[in-house]
Amino acid sequence: MNFILELDKEKNILRQTHLTGHGRREDDAEHAWHMAIMCYLLSEYSNEKIDVLHTMIMCLIHDVVEIDAGDTYAYDEEGKKTQHAREEKAADRIFALLPDDQAKDLRALFEEFEEDLTPEAHFAHAMDNFQPLLLNNANDGADWVEHKVSRDTVEGRQGKTRKGSEVLYERTEEILDEQKKRGHLS
Repeated sequence: MNFILELDKEKNILRQTHLTGHGRREDDAEHAWHMAIMCYLLSEYSNEKIDVLHTMIMCLIHDVVEIDAGDTYAYDEEGKKTQHAREEKAADRIFALLPDDQAKDLRALFEEFEEDLTPEAHFAHAMDNFQPLLLNNANDGADWVEHKVSRDTVEGRQGKTRKGSEVLYERTEEILDEQKKRGHLS
């Protein structure tokens, strides 16, 4: 029960990405939920056959460490320097709230996502990148404009999308080309 209640805190971790229609900033729980649904809906576009349920659970737990570590904005180079250490410390505390067998299973999914070596992890990373890209696109690139993000910077991050899905990467390129034309990416 302690872990279940702890997960509720994910709703308090705000991300930089705004909801569609220029709404408020999304929280980590909304991001994870959206990724899991996208995983189910878009799994046919994975480069390799994946265990969809395994990947959906990975999507749902990949950011639970941000309850303690906070969200590190994708383009925050300073924050990235301490991100791994902060997240490992958080994982130790948060997964310890579970019975040993469940702690082992969920920690393994978290580590699998972090290591990014399996088809499931590749596709989960594709979802992690593609989801905010879709929201930014729906908001006329407002988050990219606000943070003065370049097309090259976004494209560099999207390399993990390509590892998970060539089809979604092609769509990413189309979106980035359009956003650059519209002046929303430098």
